Amino acid sequence: MGRIIAVYGAIAGVIVIIGMFISITFVADHGAMGMVAGYLSMLVALIFIFIGVKRYRDINLGGVITFWKAVGVGLGIGLVASLFYILGWEVYMWQTGGTFMADYIAQSVEDMRAAGKPAAEIAKFSAEMNVMAEQYKNPLFRMALTLTEIFPVALLVSLVSAALLRRSSFMPAMPPRG
Repeated sequence: MGRIIAVYGAIAGVIVIIGMFISITFVADHGAMGMVAGYLSMLVALIFIFIGVKRYRDINLGGVITFWKAVGVGLGIGLVASLFYILGWEVYMWQTGGTFMADYIAQSVEDMRAAGKPAAEIAKFSAEMNVMAEQYKNPLFRMALTLTEIFPVALLVSLVSAALLRRSSFMPAMPPRG
C-alpha cells in the first residue's frame, strides 16, 4: 500500500505543482478566474487518487476493497500530493521574495477603489489583511493555510473514489490476457 500511495501521490503532486505554476503564470486574474483554474488543476491532479485506489483494489486486493481501506489509500495519496503542493508554493514564495500577500492586498484594495467601495470598508479590509500578512510570514502558518486549499479537495475525491470502488462490480479489473 505504501508504494501505491507514494507513486500515485508523487504523480498527483507533480501535476498539481505544474498546474499551480501554469495558473500563476498564465491566469493574470488572481480573483475568481485564478481560483477556478487552481481548483481545476487540483481536481485533474487528484484524479490519481481514484487511479491509485483502483490499482490497489485490483492488483493488491484481488478486486475487492472496503470503503474505509479505500478512503485510507485515497487520503494517503492526497496527503503526498498536498505535501508536493505545499513545497511548490514555498518554492514560489522563495522565488518571488515572499511578496504574494503584499501584492494581493494592493491589488484587492485597488479593485475595491475601482468598484467604488467606501473608504471605511477599504481601510477595514486593509487592516485585517495586514494582520493576516504578518501571520503569513510564519512558514508554519503559511503551510497550514496552503494545506487547507488542497486537502479538502483530496478528501472529497477520496470519499467519492471509495464510494465507487468499494463495489467490485464498478470498473472491474480486466482479466489477464493469455
